Amino acid sequence: MTLRNSSMFADLPSEFRGARWRPGQDDYARSRAIYNMRTNQAQPALILQPIDAQDVAAAMRFANHTGTPIAVRAGGHGIDGTAMPDGAVVLDLGRLKNVTIDSSAGRVQLGAGVTLGEMDSALEKYRLVVPAGTVSTTGVSGLCLGGGVGYNTRKYGATVDSLLSCEVVTVDGRVVRASETENPDLFWASRGGGGNFGVVTSFEFRTHPLPKVISAAFIPFPLDSASETLRGLRDYMISAPRELCVVGALTECPPLPPVPAEYHAKPVAMFVVVYTGMPAVAERIIHELSALGPALATLAMRENWSTVNRMLDVVAPTGRRVYSKGGYLSDLNEDIVNVAVRHAAKAPPPSAYPKPATVQNFLAMGGAITDDFSEQSTAFSREGAGWLWEAVGQWDSPKDDAAFEAWPQGVHAEMKPYLRSNGYINLTMDQGPQWRRGIWGDAHKYERLVAAKKTWDPHNLLRFNKNIPPKIE
Repeated sequence: MTLRNSSMFADLPSEFRGARWRPGQDDYARSRAIYNMRTNQAQPALILQPIDAQDVAAAMRFANHTGTPIAVRAGGHGIDGTAMPDGAVVLDLGRLKNVTIDSSAGRVQLGAGVTLGEMDSALEKYRLVVPAGTVSTTGVSGLCLGGGVGYNTRKYGATVDSLLSCEVVTVDGRVVRASETENPDLFWASRGGGGNFGVVTSFEFRTHPLPKVISAAFIPFPLDSASETLRGLRDYMISAPRELCVVGALTECPPLPPVPAEYHAKPVAMFVVVYTGMPAVAERIIHELSALGPALATLAMRENWSTVNRMLDVVAPTGRRVYSKGGYLSDLNEDIVNVAVRHAAKAPPPSAYPKPATVQNFLAMGGAITDDFSEQSTAFSREGAGWLWEAVGQWDSPKDDAAFEAWPQGVHAEMKPYLRSNGYINLTMDQGPQWRRGIWGDAHKYERLVAAKKTWDPHNLLRFNKNIPPKIE
């Protein structure tokens, strides 16, 4: 059920104190804007913006009583665009911005509306970090509920591996705590199972030390050397230190001043390098990575963490139309590299230079994320993941939908024989029920997720997500 008539929610209980917007009201258009505007024709019937967990509980009690399905927006960065479904009621958690740091205990509590940039800025004063994603406008909530992968995952694991507890509003309007000892089934399922089980209003994380200054680099190579450089990167990462994260990207070259102008806006192979160890070691590593092919330039920098962790914001701006397919690769073999390079060469050109139009990312896994935490420890799956791959199309005009959706689909179709059945739910569009039965790992894990769904959301009111049904389909 979705709501086409927002007056059906006119008798929302008076204890809900937050803002509410309906179509035609002031600020409605602004309030429904999300990262992926590919779904911007959708018109939610009602958007509610609670001010605290009790507000969320009031909304959920009414939704449960009336059988109304609820969509949840936190950062609004979900790739599927399901935070603002057509005709639905949306809970916008954007005002839940509390940040409470206990540096002596190495813990931080974050409201569900906090973004990665806000978290990073607050924690770097104490030289602390929670491993998270790579775009600062991403919400902590959706990232964590899907798993959380970024520059520190080789050193400290996924975001969910640092989650100690969370406050959850259940579909029947109770406020509960989930941890290893309290509601452990809910806690396990929430660490990677998406927003299927309740509305998480706050997160408590273990924090980790991070240097005051971080080393980073962009290293572009000509596309005709991409096969060589990606194979070199594969071999290099086998013995690389955990402090090193490298994304091997095939994308349009931005207008970087040291790069010859004839390569600007043309497909290149680009290493995005982040190293959180000693600067002297970083210099050597960046030099070695540059030597893996005929580098067009080496743009190295030393910056604070919050600056480094927003350096990709410019290539992933909010408000474009986005389509993504991705998954895990056990290895980066020659056939995989050849498929990727061939599709990079025939990708649609950028229509809004210097904003990129297409990118394929190969993120080296290993280290803590795959070696220090067991597959069964969280709903988030990691087994056998040597590389995280994604193909993304980004564009601005609806008239270009067909071309920029077809490109990721075409790459994915050829890459599919090499992809594992398990994967990372945040960096790919939903691929249907059969795909969802494998994305979290083995059959036992999926059964545990279904059991948690049956317990915590038996009527599937929280269905606007990569949905887990309350029974095996």
